[in-house]
Amino acid sequence: MSTIEPMEAVELLPSVSLAELDAAAALLTRVDRKYVIEAAELDAVLTGPYDSGVAGLRALEVEGRRSSRYESTYLDTVDLDSWAGAAHRRRRRWKVRTRTYADTGERWLEVKTRGRRGVTVKERLPHDALEISGPAGAWLRDRLGAAHVHDIDPSGLVATLRTSYVRTTLLLADGAGRATVDRDLRWMSGHGTAEVGDVLVVETKSASARPGPLDRRLWELGHRPVRISKYGTGLALLTPHLQTNRWHRVTSRHLADHLTLHEGVLA
Repeated sequence: MSTIEPMEAVELLPSVSLAELDAAAALLTRVDRKYVIEAAELDAVLTGPYDSGVAGLRALEVEGRRSSRYESTYLDTVDLDSWAGAAHRRRRRWKVRTRTYADTGERWLEVKTRGRRGVTVKERLPHDALEISGPAGAWLRDRLGAAHVHDIDPSGLVATLRTSYVRTTLLLADGAGRATVDRDLRWMSGHGTAEVGDVLVVETKSASARPGPLDRRLWELGHRPVRISKYGTGLALLTPHLQTNRWHRVTSRHLADHLTLHEGVLA
């Protein structure tokens, strides 16, 4: 049995710089697959045999760090149109958030929409406030309109959920894509807080619909893609009237045993 601690497996991988990662696999337009695994299982995923598909993995390293804390605030209409679009699998889905890279203080306004054949299109703009007005509002309206999402007033969006987590980013060999490993996931809203321990969210990102080598390795070990959205899942966990939704299976099957909820604690 291996004695490597879960995140120590990452430390054993060769490193890759941010410039090299973006040159090889920026993938702002991509196909995503998400997996929820226990932290103790990461070792087996990353240290498989040479022919398992994980040979050549490299870990993003920035200023000596192989993980970074992310903080996001999700913005939605007062009627939760963004959440509902994802919950009910509407074709014109969209998601807006501000993201802070806590280690550097870098802040962005990000919008995610659905492109052709279900690909995820992410676009972003440097931005350091929650309010969406002026040039940022015009940019957001334009990007939503390009995805055929209309009648959304950027200035009317409100903060509905905050998340924080620690992310490690991996580059797959030969341009096969990239992956992220998120841990210490925490959600905060006006209804309370929720957090999961000893659970990782692994997301693979590739330019095509074909499964990549890391997907195949996860499948070999019995892991299958699951429906999980940090926004959709977190808001549902903390909002009583949203409990029945397409993420019920992942919350009840994959997260329930590791979940801590504090209701009524204002974030």
